[in-house]
Amino acid sequence: MIYLDNAATTCPSKNALSFADKYNYEKFFNPSALYLGGIEAAKDINVTRDVILNSLGVFSKDYEVVFTSCGSESDNTAVFCAKKRGVFLTDKGEHSAIYKSYLELKQRGLSTVFIDLNKDGSVNQEKLFDYIKNNKVDFVSIVHVNNETGAVNDINFIAQKIKEIDRSIVFHSDGVQAYGKIPFVLSPYVDMYSVSAHKINGLKGTGALIKKKSLKISPLIYGGGQENGLRSGTENVFGIKVFEYVIKEHFENIKANYSKVSEMNNYVRENVDKEIFHVISSENASPYVLSISAKNLRGEVIMHSLEEYGIIVGNGSACSSKNRFSRVIEACGYKKEILDGVIRLSFSHDTELNDVMFATQCLNVVAKKLKGIMG
Repeated sequence: MIYLDNAATTCPSKNALSFADKYNYEKFFNPSALYLGGIEAAKDINVTRDVILNSLGVFSKDYEVVFTSCGSESDNTAVFCAKKRGVFLTDKGEHSAIYKSYLELKQRGLSTVFIDLNKDGSVNQEKLFDYIKNNKVDFVSIVHVNNETGAVNDINFIAQKIKEIDRSIVFHSDGVQAYGKIPFVLSPYVDMYSVSAHKINGLKGTGALIKKKSLKISPLIYGGGQENGLRSGTENVFGIKVFEYVIKEHFENIKANYSKVSEMNNYVRENVDKEIFHVISSENASPYVLSISAKNLRGEVIMHSLEEYGIIVGNGSACSSKNRFSRVIEACGYKKEILDGVIRLSFSHDTELNDVMFATQCLNVVAKKLKGIMG
């Protein structure tokens, strides 16, 4: 199998699973327990918190880590728990965890604003800043890396400009597709940042919200008061320690991985049939995500045709795959002939160039065959 849907999920690291295995059998204790095993488990979790903060270049005196079940929960916590009222602003290219949270805010009678995208899927900064200058805004969430086009928003710059307009605005970013892949240091202008383990070879069921200590938020989940009262529920110690190990793996090799993935991304760009495929992702996008479209074909048909060759690709966000058209690509301004044919290839440092070369060849063969059938 050639797996090219790593933006949806990644294969867990065997080394990380082995490293953390003792937390399943030897150190399985509840971190809230007051006996020695529980106290040690809590200390081990705090080690992972420090690893996450260090990976982002921030310090525990300024930021804290709240462990969650996933990136979506982290996003929901940011949106629903930092501000209870006011004006909430985001862009039209957000992951569903933000986009649908904003729709829910609207359902509850709160004011929500969705800023237009550029053609590549990045937020239109001119419209963003102009709106904030001329209107009262209380909360802003802008994705770091768009999960469908790979467009990179300079969230440090955006957050700084927003704070210069109104320092009281709370700024959050969904960093799920950026963390561990894009070399990056979190600026003090960013109040909250969401990450997820299974996007970087960790386990599903583990995520985190990095937040400023000075920012007061209420819990999304109530119960035993874990995570300093910010997220109740017994911590997933095994998943958290796997996360720690994969963070170390990724950040130790982040530049080499970026270079390797860039080579594979560029190969596809240069070798897909230009008469059939339109490349949606810009050259400045994250190399880990590449969206292309087979004009006047159905991306879903291409996706299933590639499965016959043992090749797995996506046709947009796995969280919105039930829709015929991608909401995000449509917001970029594309029409039906492009929207119908969208497929997303997403890479990992585990992906090999030879596999990408074969997949590209098969992609061209499948598309030409379908063109012939439909022509």
